[in-house]
Amino acid sequence: MSELERLAAGRPYLEQRCRIVYAMRRFFLESGFLEVQTPLRTAAPAPERHIEPFASEDRFLITSPELHMKRMLAAGYERIFQIGPVFRKGERGRRHHPEFTMIEWYRRDADYRDLQQDCRALITWICESTGRRSGFFYGETRLAVSGDWPVHTVRSAFLQWAGWDPVAAFDPERFDRDLVETVEPHLGFPLPAFLTDYPAEQAALARLKSNDPRIAERFELYWAGVELANGFSELTDPVEQRKRFLQVVEERERARAARPPMPEAFLESLERMPPRCAGIALGVDRLVMVLCGVRSLDQVVAFPPEEA
Repeated sequence: MSELERLAAGRPYLEQRCRIVYAMRRFFLESGFLEVQTPLRTAAPAPERHIEPFASEDRFLITSPELHMKRMLAAGYERIFQIGPVFRKGERGRRHHPEFTMIEWYRRDADYRDLQQDCRALITWICESTGRRSGFFYGETRLAVSGDWPVHTVRSAFLQWAGWDPVAAFDPERFDRDLVETVEPHLGFPLPAFLTDYPAEQAALARLKSNDPRIAERFELYWAGVELANGFSELTDPVEQRKRFLQVVEERERARAARPPMPEAFLESLERMPPRCAGIALGVDRLVMVLCGVRSLDQVVAFPPEEA
């Protein structure tokens, strides 16, 4: 199939994508959020164990608008969202592209439970707006949006499907393997499902529970076994956040990976961050893929990475 034939054949999915993104934007605007646009390049992305940024002259392409948007929270913005491209080196597969579209939203005076309510309302709104309120097929599996969305803690999910408790005794390699191979395939059938309360070792930029510091106030949203979103109650302690970043830097150095610069502007902004706030990133391409009932991101973008 030629490129022009492929583009013509893919038009129905791109039209659906347009409707989905339109509904998404309308949901947030009507919910009182301000749409913002932050830079696509940054001097210092958040240090990550497994995410590699692309270099762009003396900057990096963003792997997420997270740090810029949190700096806006610190400046007094209360409810903000952004839909745009992000870039991550080395990601390529049916569910991974090195360039993809993300929606992120951040709220003052909220925690990760409020974000879960946002997810329910957003996806229900999108399904109602695009004719999927009564359900639709993802391959041969019928999915639904109406009903009580399951909530699994990481501990309960791993005990049920992997046979061990990662909160009691964390093993990073075993956790990553069992999450992908054993736990995720059970999540989100037929309703979207939340996987919540991650081990503290997986906290990243999330706040730990005050009554159990072994657990982070973090969740991921799954539908049809596909991870769609990652959200958490924000850590607002600059000392603790710097400590976590330095731990990541040390781990990367031991693995002989590039040493990332420290995001000092973000760390300084935490001094003015409200004590209670929350944020989430949702993969637009993946959500469109599930809603269109197809198995590859290539089918819901105009140009796959190799043809860009």
